[in-house]
Amino acid sequence: MAKLVSKVYGDALFSLATTENKVDELLPEVRGVVTLLDENKDLIRLLNHPKIVKEEKVKIIEDTFRGRVSDEVTGLLRLLVEKGHSEEIPKVLDYFIDQIKEYKNIGTAYVTSAVTLSDSQKEAVKKRLLETTGYVTFEMNYDVDPSLIGGMKIRIKDRVVDSSIKTKIYELKKELSQIQVSNI
Repeated sequence: MAKLVSKVYGDALFSLATTENKVDELLPEVRGVVTLLDENKDLIRLLNHPKIVKEEKVKIIEDTFRGRVSDEVTGLLRLLVEKGHSEEIPKVLDYFIDQIKEYKNIGTAYVTSAVTLSDSQKEAVKKRLLETTGYVTFEMNYDVDPSLIGGMKIRIKDRVVDSSIKTKIYELKKELSQIQVSNI
């Protein structure tokens, strides 16, 4: 059900954004709302509280967002609350962001390395990803995991390229354990 709600409402906002040529306007607004909700967990708890009536929740949405974001985004948030889907607001907004990123050909890469990469190394990774994928730009996320020993892991959507030393050692160990030694 949750996926259906995020898809239905996220697709509706996406359709509105593309048909009315408001993609570049709505994307930063929605990202701002997501950031606000991430930083203010009490707001989500308030919107999900069973003892607060819908009318009061709608008023909270109106007071919080009207005039700060577009009528389209405020209207979506209001509609989600009115329909009893306030707990789905973050998922709907995330779905919308993902749709816009696909529409604009923006990839998201998660790069994990054994050591902190220099700026030139980060740029080289980004350049290589642009050359080998169909994306026109990337949002890069870097992390350090010393247990990788060396190399890196790169994840884009559900695709993972793992060239870490840790994984190579594991694969070598697996291969060696399958070799049978004979007593001659």
